[in-house]
Amino acid sequence: MAETEFELFNNQFLQQLVGPNDENLKIIEEALKVEIATFGNHVTIKGDEENCKNAKEAIDALYSKASRGIEIGAQEVKAAVRMSGADLPDKKNVDLNNIVLKTKKRHIYPRSQNQAKYILEMMDNELVFGLGPAGTGKTYLAVALAVSMMLEGAIDKIILSRPAVEAGENLGFLPGDLKEKVDPYLRPLYDALYEMLPAEQVDKKLAAGEIEIAPLAFMRGRTLSNAFVILDEAQNTTPMQMKMFLTRLGENSRMVVNGDLSQVDLPRGTISGLKDALATLKNIKGISSVTFGAEDVVRHGLVAKIVCAYEKKSKEEHD
Repeated sequence: MAETEFELFNNQFLQQLVGPNDENLKIIEEALKVEIATFGNHVTIKGDEENCKNAKEAIDALYSKASRGIEIGAQEVKAAVRMSGADLPDKKNVDLNNIVLKTKKRHIYPRSQNQAKYILEMMDNELVFGLGPAGTGKTYLAVALAVSMMLEGAIDKIILSRPAVEAGENLGFLPGDLKEKVDPYLRPLYDALYEMLPAEQVDKKLAAGEIEIAPLAFMRGRTLSNAFVILDEAQNTTPMQMKMFLTRLGENSRMVVNGDLSQVDLPRGTISGLKDALATLKNIKGISSVTFGAEDVVRHGLVAKIVCAYEKKSKEEHD
């Protein structure tokens, strides 16, 4: 059994890190199978050598956040544990715990190693594919980076799109005009924006066309320059639609294409444009993909277990 000892010099930050009744330390202990003891400013960790190393890394990250005025709760602790031991190729000079996307209403930090990789890939590449189940932050982080870049003046426009493919419903039978028919499908994109910008700013930018939320079909024939373009639910595009969308990329723009290939709602026998694009565009410089798993789910803890159960079932059915 290994033992790691160190000191954290600001007692106020240490108390925030530890949490009431040592609740935060208990989360780290349970997740990494270690024992953590504090005496004054002195911290001792006992357990497997690698787990001790990761636990110290998580504690250091939380201490750093506390020192910057970030409130330390259970979600921050779980995120620090997920981020511990991160080793991202070609990113060794980046402190993953200092990655932050600044928006008007909140500062957004990655909560898993794959989320950190995803943010870095979006910063470095003009086209990024985000793959994996719901709840992993694919769309939320893409919108956050887009908002952050707009506030910095790096882009002029944010364009958010989804294919209007129904999971069992038919648009034609829904009440209202076209906007009213497709708005429910675009709701998650609106929700993300309102979490990052004051409502009046979102409404003003939507009215001015600086932020555009539209069905995929509205992209045809356009060239999207000086823009951050996000395509959500991309598994429900056809190969022709995907090609149309990807070829809209203009100067000083970047695209993020998100989807979950286990949730395709296309008619039986129709090839997913997302799956086709991944096969067609692999190994092209400037294009990257990040695959998320159940371990990256940052919603309610039960969601991760549900995703795991379905992934296990799917794997058993294909074996």
